[in-house]
Amino acid sequence: MHPLTTTVGSYPAPVWLSFFSTKDNLRDAIMVILKTQENAGLDLLVDGELYRWNINHAETNGMIDYFIGPMSGVRMSLTRKELDEFHSQKGMAYRSEPAGIVVDKLGSGNLNLLRDYEFVRQLSLKPLKFTITSPYMLARVLSNSYYREFPELVMAIAKILGEQLTDINAEVIQIDEANVTGHPEDTEVAAEGINQVLEYVKGQKAVHLCFGNYGGQTVQKGTYERLIGFINSLSCDHVVLEMARRLESDERMLREIKPEMGVGLGVIDIKDNQVESPDIVAKRIESAAKICGQERIHYVNPDCGMWMLPRSVADAKMRALVKGRDLFVGIMAESH
Repeated sequence: MHPLTTTVGSYPAPVWLSFFSTKDNLRDAIMVILKTQENAGLDLLVDGELYRWNINHAETNGMIDYFIGPMSGVRMSLTRKELDEFHSQKGMAYRSEPAGIVVDKLGSGNLNLLRDYEFVRQLSLKPLKFTITSPYMLARVLSNSYYREFPELVMAIAKILGEQLTDINAEVIQIDEANVTGHPEDTEVAAEGINQVLEYVKGQKAVHLCFGNYGGQTVQKGTYERLIGFINSLSCDHVVLEMARRLESDERMLREIKPEMGVGLGVIDIKDNQVESPDIVAKRIESAAKICGQERIHYVNPDCGMWMLPRSVADAKMRALVKGRDLFVGIMAESH
């Protein structure tokens, strides 16, 4: 079976949506995104996460505030002392302030992932992927004055997210983790939280790992070699990896992934506006296939979400992804 094509999650918001941010226009924008992916030939569609973003304050709110804001037990305003305490935390320099401060037992509050999934599900008959942020990553950007230990906070968030996913019947549910890649000392608690969420998933289970993307810049420093134990401890069907921009040593790590786990291979660099040729994409797939075997590559995809790219570039990169996959499949067929 040849690799299927998909994206990771986010897509650049159409400019007109920022001027007329009504529910009808949001629906139309998501339909445009789904149809654009379909026209490009993608096998598994993603909604672009537009309903998660405040157009005028993008930064991380699509991955963070969308989930944290509706939860009960979180206060959104902080004192100066609380802000200073957050700034003293290791690895938080990329955020000017936390997503909130936990002051009571966390609850789902007004969070309603099923409602948002069903809003998108009615817009396409094609297979869909639904994405959420990992409980570890969400816990990292919160200040905590309620739970005694950080792992307790992670697991409280994991329980909320898992319960939210119970009735979501997407073909693939993907958990996004872009923080632990720079903090391998936290892999045990990150894996425990992710695996608890995955217990609630009915469809294919995916975990996306990357090293962050802020304004085209990598946020976390690290290598996959230091994360192989973490990856192999995940209870997912496939792991979606940023690989187009990684070192050769990270690509060699693919052979260390446990055999029952598939790979979603990043072959499109989303930190560069230059559009890859189909030949480059095919060669990236071929290089990885020589290491881990073609049958292990379940999906090929961009390294990360594409919301920071111009729409024209994002669309061209999706077309290159499909053409490159098709070229790779043709090359493999000829070699046999």
